[in-house]
Amino acid sequence: MADDNKHAEIDASLVRQLAEILNETDLTEVEVERGELRIRVAREVTVNAAPVQYAAAPAPAAAPAAAVAAPAAMPSDPATIVARAGEEVKSPMVGTAYLQPSPEAAPFVQPGDKVKKGQTLLIVEAMKTMNPIQAPRDGVVAEILVGDAQPVEYGEALVLLEA
Repeated sequence: MADDNKHAEIDASLVRQLAEILNETDLTEVEVERGELRIRVAREVTVNAAPVQYAAAPAPAAAPAAAVAAPAAMPSDPATIVARAGEEVKSPMVGTAYLQPSPEAAPFVQPGDKVKKGQTLLIVEAMKTMNPIQAPRDGVVAEILVGDAQPVEYGEALVLLEA
């Protein structure tokens, strides 16, 4: 355990240094790997303001193109948001989304599945810790908005639930 504490101190210093690099540059993400230790620091780009600015006018024309062009690359695209009906389950952290508990296992859920409040929908790995993302209420999985092993941002919609 003492060895773990030593790594935790090193991690904090390294994270601070990486955060400074992000603040000093136009980068949105930096990742460093030292042996088994991997640290990824990302900052949220002000995407929240963008949907408000252009979601209203171009949504009907842009929706089909956005859905075909890159649904996994930019699931928070304003045209896609306008087309969705239901409650978005959002990522509470930056990490990597996994749709099943292991590569050989079946997915936690699939579109059309009925889920109960607290049921695991997927997991988000952050700093080698697997974090279950649970259903906030009973419902039906309308759509899974991310791909397996896809990097996700804080606040990014992961799953769409219907009543």
